[in-house]
Parts: sequence; C-alpha cells; structure tokens
Amino acid sequence: MHSAGPGRACPQTYRYGAAVFQRKADLEVDTLWIAGGLYGNPFALQRLVELYEREPGSKALVFNGDFHWFDVDSSQFSGIQASVEKFVATRGNVETELAAPAEDAGCGCGYPDWVDDETVSFSNNIVESLRQTAELFPKARAKLAALPMHLVAMVGGERVGVVHGDADSLAGWGFSQESLSTAEGVAAAKRAFMQAGVRVFASSHTCLPVLQSFPDEQVIVNNGAAGMPNFRGTHFGLATRISVRPLKQAVYLEKTRHLSVEAVRLDYDTKAWEQTFLAQWPEGSDAHRSYYERIAKGPRYAIEQASRRAHVLAA
Repeated sequence: MHSAGPGRACPQTYRYGAAVFQRKADLEVDTLWIAGGLYGNPFALQRLVELYEREPGSKALVFNGDFHWFDVDSSQFSGIQASVEKFVATRGNVETELAAPAEDAGCGCGYPDWVDDETVSFSNNIVESLRQTAELFPKARAKLAALPMHLVAMVGGERVGVVHGDADSLAGWGFSQESLSTAEGVAAAKRAFMQAGVRVFASSHTCLPVLQSFPDEQVIVNNGAAGMPNFRGTHFGLATRISVRPLKQAVYLEKTRHLSVEAVRLDYDTKAWEQTFLAQWPEGSDAHRSYYERIAKGPRYAIEQASRRAHVLAA
C-alpha cells in the first residue's frame, strides 16, 4: 500500500457523487463528441476539429479534461486554451490544479496503488512546471476554475453523463480498464448507473481506453487519450463519439438502444508532435521519462483489451 500523499490523495473538493447526474440535461444533441486527455497536442486537436466539423446535424464537442499537460511552452499553452474555449469543456485534475491548487494534491491524479511511485513523482513535477506557464495567463486560469466537473447531455433522447474521472469523483479510477476488469469494479459501476440515471457514462482520466457494456443496455466509454497513442504499435489518439447515426470507420463500438457509442481514431502528424514534445520535454525531463516511450511506440495495451463485449471493426 502506498501512502495517500501528493498525486495519490483525492481532495474532498473533487468529490460529487453519482446522484448529481439526476438533473436536467446541460445540452441536447443528436451527436456528441468527447475528447479527454488531449495533453496539449495541437496536431491531435486539429484532426479532432476537422472530423467534428464534418459531422452533420445537431452536435456538440466536449473536452472532458486534461486538455493541458505537455504544453509548457507559453505559445502552445495559449493556443490550446484558445481552441478549447470555442467548444464545451469540463475540467480535469490538470486544469483544476492549474487554476486553484489544492493542498497536498500534487497533480490531482488520485493514482491508485497499482501505479508506481516514480510515475506519481513525474506527474507531480510535470504539473509544477505547467503551473509556471499557466500563471502567465491569469484570465485563462480564471476560466479553467469556472469550468464544471461534469455535465449531462441528452443524446437522441438518452441521458449521457460526461465526467473526467468516474461517477463519484473528478479523479476517480472507477471507470479505468483495470477497475472494470474486476467483479468489484463492475458492481460499483452498476450502482453508479442506478444512482445517476444515465444510459452512458463517458470518461477519460485513466489514460487507457475501455468500452464496456452492461446487461441493462448501459455503457461506459473511456477514450483513454486523444493526444497520445492508446495501443501498442499505433500512433493515433482516440475520441468518443455518441450518436443516433453510426460511423462506419469507428475503431470499435457498442450499440445501446438507438445510440452508437464509438471509439474514433485521431490520426495526427506523429513526427511533428514528437518534435514539438521534445522541444518542451527533452531527454531526461520528467515528461520524457514518463511518456516518451508511449508517444513513440504506444502503451503495452491492445485494441482487444479495450473493446469488451463490443465489436472490433478496424485496427
């Protein structure tokens, strides 16, 4: 067991409880795009917006947290911030700790025991470096502080809970692929659905994707990271798309009632992103030591591991 120090502790202000979703919808659309974990990647952002703009009909794009992370260069930070402000956003732990740092929260990641101490330390140091950049933009920090921690969307008549972490906390790991691999995690998810009254939960935070369906036609979708590879040997990010109109080129999907819940690949300029990352985080830096291998080669994770009782369509 690890001590609940900076990076592992979950501040009380992060907690809201699943019953908070029993409310009127914040927006109503036929198609909802959700992108968590952009991590300051401007090329993934460009690709995401291109795909979203092609979408017909009633639609919304939500950035559900951690759109900042690697963007310690002030021009990169301001560019990401300006682009995200054009759409709907909720704050992740990164934005929360940039706007108003909680005592002893560190990066605010709420890392569970299975994450090693070195990774926790790297993340705490990354957020400290990023905070120095954010302090140059007080208006942006005020806007980040004002963002909600969650929202409710009505998509094709079905209620969708959009969170950063899980149904109970901004930095919760209940919707991680690890938690949803256990009987306890599945039972907790079922309770969350009952308390929240939603058909779909869409999250990010835990950095690896999962799409998991439940017997009562309920679905949890975690897009992993929009701004980094999510599978070994790949170089694309993932966004979530929930719509009354299925997308033929989804990586994998799950149907629930008349909605299609999909993982959509974001093919960004890999070489340009690697160069941009290295310019801000050279070899030996905290982000390089923690993330460069994933950026270059993808994590040790396969598409088949993410798609659970969902139909795999394309690698």
